[in-house]
Amino acid sequence: MANADLNKPPTSEKPADFLCIDDMRKLPKPVRLTFGQAILDAQRGKKHPKAKILKGFGGAGVLEVVEDASGGTYRAVYTVKFAGMVYVLHVFQKKSKSGVKTPTPDLNMIRQRLKQAEKLHADYLAHKKAGEETLD
Repeated sequence: MANADLNKPPTSEKPADFLCIDDMRKLPKPVRLTFGQAILDAQRGKKHPKAKILKGFGGAGVLEVVEDASGGTYRAVYTVKFAGMVYVLHVFQKKSKSGVKTPTPDLNMIRQRLKQAEKLHADYLAHKKAGEETLD
């Protein structure tokens, strides 16, 4: 019976919705692996060691992971502020030479996708609730 339990996926894992899946696929493999692990950790209710709160988004609900690779510095931004779901908002290569500050166009993209995630989550909850009601 114990071996059968090892083959089952964790039941407490939240689904993830990638609002930037095409961008994620373009990243170097080592970067994708780090970002993928950070997102998996978030799905399991944990915080990746490289995950930090992204300032300017009202608390600990929006996180970023920074990874250096031979081609430069890359960032992944995701939110865990919606119950039962992780939304990956933006992944990008930081090209700005102005220090560690996130460039304005990327911050604007994150804000836009956070609003999109809010709508998607409301739709997700409505669909989930409608599905539960029809099962009764």
